Amino acid sequence: MNLLKINFYEAFRSLWSSKQRSLLALIGIVIGIGSVIAMVSIGTIVQQESIRQFKDMGVDIVTIRKSFSEGGAQAQFNVDTLMKLPSEKKHILEVAPYVISGTEYYRGRAKTNIEQMGVTASFFSINKLNIREGRILSELDQNRYCCVIGSELADFLKQNGMSQILGGQIMSNDRAYTIMGVLNQSAEGGLRPYGINRGMLVPLSTAIRSFQNADINTVMARAESNIPIGQIKTDIQDYFQKKARGTQVEITSAEELIERMKKQMQMFSLLLGAIGSIALIVGGIGVMNVMLISVTERRGEIGLRRSLGAQQSDIQSQFLIESVILCLVGGIIGIVLGIGISFLFAYISKWQFVMSYSSIILGFGVSTLVGVFCGFYPARTAARLDPLKALRS
Repeated sequence: MNLLKINFYEAFRSLWSSKQRSLLALIGIVIGIGSVIAMVSIGTIVQQESIRQFKDMGVDIVTIRKSFSEGGAQAQFNVDTLMKLPSEKKHILEVAPYVISGTEYYRGRAKTNIEQMGVTASFFSINKLNIREGRILSELDQNRYCCVIGSELADFLKQNGMSQILGGQIMSNDRAYTIMGVLNQSAEGGLRPYGINRGMLVPLSTAIRSFQNADINTVMARAESNIPIGQIKTDIQDYFQKKARGTQVEITSAEELIERMKKQMQMFSLLLGAIGSIALIVGGIGVMNVMLISVTERRGEIGLRRSLGAQQSDIQSQFLIESVILCLVGGIIGIVLGIGISFLFAYISKWQFVMSYSSIILGFGVSTLVGVFCGFYPARTAARLDPLKALRS
């Protein structure tokens, strides 16, 4: 125990006596460990944010898409058939067919791209869209030229001269749509359609008459949460086979997408970790170079210690401990740096910060391994020096 304590003391003294060289090696390890920790942590944050978006909507959501076979186009979705699905299949609570048709919108000289969406009243509840002002569309609005707009589109209109949003009008396809409500900002992605925040949501029956592309290709549905997804799929497919012959559908659940996303994000995190490891390898080489230079400069000291009775294992242990200490200190600083970078990323992205404890353990483990691996060869070289030649130098 005393010998180990002495070796640690000598290691610290040696590293402190060559501060500039030790600092340069330390920077390499800090950058390497920091890169690995930051990239793995950012991958975890992205994964958790993506999963959170799904869970915010609920894992009881499924999407029904019209599929196309090699033989040509399938029959069109019929609105009445779609809306009767909950009454025919008790495990389906509500459905929301919708159509999307993007367009450019001009207000004076200002231009923006908006998503025109034809929706039903159930679209708002399934997607958990909250109203900021005004009201959402109801079944009584069918065939009327009215709309609910997203928060980004509302901000655009306000910035370009529309002082009163509610009751104002948007011209699209030579029709004037009266604004009935403005939505709160909502997270996009998951099963929720993109473009809602900059979208103009009109009654589905109005969209079918006036949109250039008015085919219903996707239906959102909410199912009972305690029913296996396999049974839900069977019920939906059975319904379309009986009620809409010739229409083939693809059904995707939130649970399936979450599992698929987890696997993709794990691969993404591994890829980021591998990229960060390149910097770690460079830092490890720097440590090895510093230790080799230290061996060369301290040949006289090594020869003196050997002549006074020190064994090869004592010399090797001292240099190995120096390397491990150097990498551990760099690893601790790198862990703090990596966590700080990932926290900054989450703060800027306005995402929830998630601490990846596995990455911290990885940082300590990798820094120790780098210290042992990159310090072994210099320590072995020092231990095998001929005492007479070392003293003569």
